Amino acid sequence: MRRDILLSWFLWVVALLLIAGAGTLAYLQYFTDQQIRLTETLPEQVVDIPVLEPQSYRIPDFVNKSTSPPAITRAAKMLTVIPERENTHVTTYVVQPLDSLFSLAEKFNLAPETILWSNYDTLKDNPHSLRPGMELYIPPIDGIYYKWEVGDSPESVANEFKTDPEEIINWIGNDLDLLDPVIDPGDMVMIPDGQREFQQWIIPTIARGAAGVSSGVYGEGACSGPFEGLYGSGGFIWPTGGHTLSGNDYWSGHLAIDIGLVQGDPIYAADSGVVVFSGWSTGGYGNVIIIDHGTGYQTLYAHLSGVGVGCGQSVVQGQTIGYGGNTGNSTGAHLHFEVRFQGGFVNPWFVLPPP
Repeated sequence: MRRDILLSWFLWVVALLLIAGAGTLAYLQYFTDQQIRLTETLPEQVVDIPVLEPQSYRIPDFVNKSTSPPAITRAAKMLTVIPERENTHVTTYVVQPLDSLFSLAEKFNLAPETILWSNYDTLKDNPHSLRPGMELYIPPIDGIYYKWEVGDSPESVANEFKTDPEEIINWIGNDLDLLDPVIDPGDMVMIPDGQREFQQWIIPTIARGAAGVSSGVYGEGACSGPFEGLYGSGGFIWPTGGHTLSGNDYWSGHLAIDIGLVQGDPIYAADSGVVVFSGWSTGGYGNVIIIDHGTGYQTLYAHLSGVGVGCGQSVVQGQTIGYGGNTGNSTGAHLHFEVRFQGGFVNPWFVLPPP
């Protein structure tokens, strides 16, 4: 009897589950049909989706930033960096008043020697040949801009200018065929890092005990010796009222400093001594005075507008000996000041007091 009751309950539960399942399926079918009918009856609509402008991330003020976990953010980089390419173009430059090889070297980030050596036909290795209006080659790198001659080869030119032939052939600006580098006479070729000996254009040292130098070779200011007179103290003062550089500094191709001044400014004897050159000189110096100090030192004052002392005259330290000017090969008024010791050149900055 008990068994029949349990079986009867089980069958009722199964029947109820089947009825519930059938009802659920009927409801889902009805809902789907309604959705399809609704879609078919509605017209098509284009929905504009707004494009939001990107906004920088900002932590709300109410968030405790000291306790918030760290976040990594990446800022947008709007600038694209284009890699720099090597400059391979030789340019030309017209010399202006007050230019010097030293100032041009600084302007174009080159060694002064590079500009001097690359313009041999114009300057003849003489920095004093620089004149306003001249056209100069300005190489893109340090070395020598060279005109190829008959009989030249990469090997011979490299040997002459103390470099490697591969430097000449491989430099991209020379635009040579690496397998067959042909260079015709007259072609202008860059010799990267090339160098050679300087051809110095100077007035020789004239000792007070010597017989002087030839006026036919060194100019009308050459004096006939022997000379005798005052001796210097061994200490030097500035030969000008101003103590600033204006033009070339002391370097291998310019064994002096150019001191700025105004045309007609007085020039002073840097130390006592005797005058061994006074007047016009060759080589681009213009009017020159040389004083022998009797201590192994000599000083030279060039580009003067006029001289105030003569050959063999004794002068004392600080005495006016001439006047600043722009004579000879010069691009503007300045004093070219040399210091020599026992025939060799001394950097004037080593003996002058601090400016």
